[in-house]
Amino acid sequence: MKTIPFSKSELEHIASTFHTPFYIYDETAIRNNVRRLKNAFQWNPGFKEYFAVKSTPTPGILKLFKQEGCGAECASLTELMLAERCGFEGRDIMFTSNVTTVEEYQYASRLGAIINLDDAAHILILEACTGIPETICFRLNFGDQLKYGESVLIDFTNSKFGSAKPQLEAAYPAVRNLGAKHFGIHAQFGCHKRNPEFFGINARKVFAFAVELFEKTGIAIDFVNLAGGIGIPYHAEDEPADIEAISLQIKAAYDETIGKSTLPPVSLYTELGIFMTGPYGYFVSRVLHVKQAYKTFIGLDASTNSFMSPLRYNNYHHITIMGKESAEPVQHYEITGALCEDRDRFATDRLLPKITEGDLLVFHDAGAYGYSHGNNFNGRLRPAELLLQCNGDVSLIRRHETPDDYFSTMIF
Repeated sequence: MKTIPFSKSELEHIASTFHTPFYIYDETAIRNNVRRLKNAFQWNPGFKEYFAVKSTPTPGILKLFKQEGCGAECASLTELMLAERCGFEGRDIMFTSNVTTVEEYQYASRLGAIINLDDAAHILILEACTGIPETICFRLNFGDQLKYGESVLIDFTNSKFGSAKPQLEAAYPAVRNLGAKHFGIHAQFGCHKRNPEFFGINARKVFAFAVELFEKTGIAIDFVNLAGGIGIPYHAEDEPADIEAISLQIKAAYDETIGKSTLPPVSLYTELGIFMTGPYGYFVSRVLHVKQAYKTFIGLDASTNSFMSPLRYNNYHHITIMGKESAEPVQHYEITGALCEDRDRFATDRLLPKITEGDLLVFHDAGAYGYSHGNNFNGRLRPAELLLQCNGDVSLIRRHETPDDYFSTMIF
């Protein structure tokens, strides 16, 4: 069963104070999840989570992760600036970017961030604009197909991310000759999967490359960044990812590769986003209209410009109608917004309890890649973000946009 951390009366009070639509995040649940992750990987003394800023780029959330001892994973100049303003610095910032500008490299270097080169050819660019840092990382592209059962999840030969193994076998000695002393490998193989064996199998490939590189070049990898990709259960009947089991599978892969080699111990990093905050954020909107045509359409006071996940990814997001949590589903609905776009739908042909005007709808699993994918199509404004604090209070961590915000960059 999907649960929510507030009652109908509590949410009505929140809505009367802050007005719908809005995102609301559960601080207690997020903190507990961070601690569970760190505890699961305590077998690796150097383990560190670098929260993916792109997933929920909000100071009230980023500061929470900083307080829990996590780093910040940034992919652009403004994300670097955001991390800096939230108090992250030095090796607490992982700069994982692609098609990177000189300005971005220079800013990351000034912050002392760990720079993760997507393209081995950028060694020359980095040397020219900042010099090669003592700690450097490269993004590995496996060069094959990543499968799950019979399905191809990623065709790495068609991916824009990372450099091929032969390129990296030349890149690491090159940066060592230019002054680098500490080295990392970054590999993204997650695809929102929850199967523990999936992560063990693919982590083993990265660890094996680290051992092979050490045997060929004598370069000892200091850390392996396994990036993100742990999924969450969108459907009520889905089982959540067992992070303890995933960790044990990765540990087994580590022990069978790095553990049996002469390579010194290697720290593990992750760059999780959806797994860290996804299940602990909710998108709340109120029903404005019930329209009967060939189908029954429910018009909300929000549009998918504010919550694109159902439209962009065709994701199922469980819906709770406040006050009707235990009611039997009786009718199929189209849940829509007000955009001049027929695909502006939060749910299609969804069987739900009877909906009436004024009902509050809560969309579950909206804690990551929700607000950050928002836009202003049709001049629609983006919503507020709230934090349900550990003490039960609710604080505003991002206000609603206003027409002044919309017009602020226009020149008349």
